[in-house]
Amino acid sequence: MNVQTGRPDHIEDAIIRVHTGSWFYWTDSKNKIYANLRLHDKVWNADGSAMIDNPVTQLPTETELNTKLTELQTAYDEKNQEYQKQRRVGVGTTAGYESMATQLDQLYHDMKDGKLGVGATTGSWYVGITSVKTSFPKPS
Repeated sequence: MNVQTGRPDHIEDAIIRVHTGSWFYWTDSKNKIYANLRLHDKVWNADGSAMIDNPVTQLPTETELNTKLTELQTAYDEKNQEYQKQRRVGVGTTAGYESMATQLDQLYHDMKDGKLGVGATTGSWYVGITSVKTSFPKPS
C-alpha cells in the first residue's frame, strides 16, 4: 500500500484480502514477487491456542491476485476521486490548495516570521492547508 496515499499498489495488498490470518510467507522478504510466495504448513487456530494445518491448501494464481489488486485500486480510486478533485487548485467553484508557487512563498514568509515549528498553527501556509483539508476531508 502506498504509504502516502493509502492506495493499494502491491500484490501483497491483494494477498492479505484473499484469506485472513498468516497463511502465506515470502521466501525473500526484500523481493516480494509472486515467485517468492509460499504457503505456511501450519497456522494458529482462531483462538490462538494451537497450531493447525493451514486450511489454505493452494496459492491463488498470479492472475487472480493481479485481478484482485486491480479491483482494490479501482475501489480506492472511486472512493477518493471526489475529494481529491475538490482539493485541487482551480477546480470548478471550490477553493482548493493554492498553487505550489504560492505555497512556497507562504512557507518562506512563515519561516521568516518564525511561524513554523512544532505546535505552530498560525502561519498562512498551515492555516490554508488546514482549511482545505477541513472543507474537503479524506473519506475514511
